[in-house]
Amino acid sequence: MDFERARFNMVEQQVRTWEVFDQRVLEALMTVRREQFVPPAYRTLAFADVEIPLGFGERMLRPVIEGKVLQAVQLQKGEIALEVGTGSGYFAACLAHLGQWVHSVEIVPELATRAQANLEAEGFDNVEVITSDGLKALAAPGPFDVIVLSGGVPEVPRFLLDALKAGGRLFAFVGDERFMHGRLYTCSEPGKVRFEDLFETVVPMLRVPQPVAPALV
Repeated sequence: MDFERARFNMVEQQVRTWEVFDQRVLEALMTVRREQFVPPAYRTLAFADVEIPLGFGERMLRPVIEGKVLQAVQLQKGEIALEVGTGSGYFAACLAHLGQWVHSVEIVPELATRAQANLEAEGFDNVEVITSDGLKALAAPGPFDVIVLSGGVPEVPRFLLDALKAGGRLFAFVGDERFMHGRLYTCSEPGKVRFEDLFETVVPMLRVPQPVAPALV
């Protein structure tokens, strides 16, 4: 398979047609080798307009969605990002390409280990993958310039909004399995956040741990 031609077609025929015109974002998608983050069994689908299974009930987002999110958050060199939902590590790699440092949180230990290995193999030494529940508490010290929730949530936890710097941006897919808004939150000053719905879509929900049943006595 000609990966370079497939990557070019992904950017030009899929991502750009979804009104992703930011040249920095398009360059990141052309540079980060998506095929290296896809499970080997699905490598020929690395650039297709589909969600790719990662195992453990998780899926990799479509390239057009990743491009839309990267364009929305406008991560700049020198900025620090937090991602909730590492998955394969590909989106964290794109953030790392655009910014200074990325803290990426993954609730599934096996996926966290695999993502860290993918990132290290591709030379990304400015990403920290943390095994934790990113919807329950901050897994890394803030505040952050950019926060991305890489899966659907019914609502954004307040502690994540409070972890934004003044001028910081948070992107989340807000809704349920039937309908979601791609929503961008912007912090004007501590405690003050406004939001804008940018597009409609449906993506996999972020995993919420099941409560542990009390032990019988």
